[in-house]
Amino acid sequence: MEAADAAGADAVGGAGGGGGGGERSSFVIGLIENRAKEVGVAAFDLRSASLHLSQYIETSCSYHNTKTLLHFYDPMVVIVPPNKTAADGMVGVSELIDKQYPANKKVTIARGCFDDTKGAVMVKNLSARDSSALGLDTYCKQYYLCLAAASATIKWIESEKGVFITNHSLSVTFNGSFDHMNIDSTSVQTLEIIDPLHAELWGTSNKKKSLFQMLKTTKTTGGARLLRANLLQPLKDIQTINARLDCLDELMSNEELFFGLTQGLRKFPKESDKVLCHFCFKPKKVTDEVLKPANGRKSQMLISDIIILKTALDAIPFFSKVLKGAKSFLLRNIYQTVCENPKYENMRKRIGDIIDEDVVHSRAPFVACTQQCFAIKAGIDGLLDVSRRSFCDNSEAIHNLASKYREEYNMPNLKIPYNIRQGFYFIIPQKDITDRLPNKFIQVVRHGKNVHCSSLELASLNVRNKSAAAECFRRTELCLEGLIDEIREDIGILTLLAEVLCLLDMIVNSFAHTISTKPVDRYTRPEFTDDGPMAINAGRHPILETLHTNFVPNNIFLSEASNMVLVMGPNMSGKSTYLQQICLIVILAQIGCYVPAQFASLRVVDRMFTRIGNGDNVENNSSTFMTEMKETAFIMQNVSSKYFYRAWLLWMSLEGQHLPLMGWQSHGAAVNTFFLSKRKN
Repeated sequence: MEAADAAGADAVGGAGGGGGGGERSSFVIGLIENRAKEVGVAAFDLRSASLHLSQYIETSCSYHNTKTLLHFYDPMVVIVPPNKTAADGMVGVSELIDKQYPANKKVTIARGCFDDTKGAVMVKNLSARDSSALGLDTYCKQYYLCLAAASATIKWIESEKGVFITNHSLSVTFNGSFDHMNIDSTSVQTLEIIDPLHAELWGTSNKKKSLFQMLKTTKTTGGARLLRANLLQPLKDIQTINARLDCLDELMSNEELFFGLTQGLRKFPKESDKVLCHFCFKPKKVTDEVLKPANGRKSQMLISDIIILKTALDAIPFFSKVLKGAKSFLLRNIYQTVCENPKYENMRKRIGDIIDEDVVHSRAPFVACTQQCFAIKAGIDGLLDVSRRSFCDNSEAIHNLASKYREEYNMPNLKIPYNIRQGFYFIIPQKDITDRLPNKFIQVVRHGKNVHCSSLELASLNVRNKSAAAECFRRTELCLEGLIDEIREDIGILTLLAEVLCLLDMIVNSFAHTISTKPVDRYTRPEFTDDGPMAINAGRHPILETLHTNFVPNNIFLSEASNMVLVMGPNMSGKSTYLQQICLIVILAQIGCYVPAQFASLRVVDRMFTRIGNGDNVENNSSTFMTEMKETAFIMQNVSSKYFYRAWLLWMSLEGQHLPLMGWQSHGAAVNTFFLSKRKN
């Protein structure tokens, strides 16, 4: 559990000293199933303080739907009950986790922790939305499995991470298969949605070889995570899709708004979403333990979070000025719920009463340390003022020592940088060392043309300086206790702000930026109809067109009268590219982005199946032909007349290089006949 604990600590612990890790998983997932092969899933995102509940009937013997969800969330920990044997001798979710993930990612806890009654109470108390708006009162019995999983997940997080989750602080959603397009993990890999098929062959120089990497021009880690989530599970609600497209229309036609939002988003710290949601978690430690030296680092991280929150709230007035004249529904809604909400201004003023107005968030280690020491206004705490004086005296003594060494040893280029682990140290260019380094310098290490070292005097001053800084952090945290409690009372507005920033970052810095960098009319707004044809004129592969300037566009038309297209041609003629292109255009359209075509009229797709390429599966002892048969069987088992009638199912037909000519023609004809029969039904 060491790796999971490290990731979880980073997610719950706030931005702190500025470290990285923005792309690491922060999901803790609880899984449970019943004898009817119904599966309940509770996915808790430690980074964004959100809880996603899902419950569905597993339709495949191999738990394909569960595999798809696990691939989507990429959890750092999976919590399951102790039983391993599923009904009818099936594999069971617990054994599935054993096969999919290493042992340190799986946590088995008592079945008594999977209590749906307690789970319902927890979700009601912790949800930022009212239970009636959430639909919990209506669907409590229907969602009993995912509520049981939620109970176990929340108990594990509070116990393992040593925190309490603040009431009315979580963003809770019930996700069913009806909420988003379902794309299985094989199709995600085949279509190169997240990673290229042969990433190891491309190397690190060519980065734009997948749809996600092509669109990943977001400025925040939260925006990148939201983009990835949308690509793996595109939207199906036409109203939401059109709201995003209307927003894009306004951004493309109003340059002042586009550049204003781009500039406004830069004013928010990169880790804003993580820090804003960090206030949802309240440590179980009593306040007296703050005085222990071991908790100095946590105090420093908490102060840093307050400074980042202040920076984010200070950026809202500029944001409000930019959005004031917006006309699209999405931007107007953001303006009304965020910019016109007086709670943000009240919180900003309350923070301004305690935090010095000149304090800003910084990534430079010593500057950040100094800002954290002087975050509280002078005169609020006398002991804090004394600790600050000691910190300043020690810092000044360190720089005076460096000046003394420059003169005494004739080293005009001696520098004294700072890092969190080591503190202050010396960097001396080798050209300044005429003979040999004086014996006073210790811990000598050569780095290129420089020498890194320290001295006994500097080491002593470092100890005193760190002690003074730690005392400042502890006194500052004690001063902030009342302010933090007030912030937690309005935690809902912070989670809302985090969601808004992620959404705008994706739409402005990803979608709008990608479209604006293309030639005029290369991307167009897609249209959606309930029962109209699928028509794409001059469509292009969004990834390949960035690599080839002479890419030839293609058309596609599917209607009630012509609902199947057979693509035939010699090797390397572009059959796979043509089929991939259609799927990627549909995905782009359903995440609310323009598509690479002159015209596109689409229906909303419920599920997307693919069967393309070649390759055996050694792990499952399956040849290439057997792999094709298994994947085709899965598609045929999961296609229903309801799905087929409500949405166009894009199916990449089998490539026949592994069968004789008559064999693959007969096989393809049989599969197509099956699909047509489902369509007629």
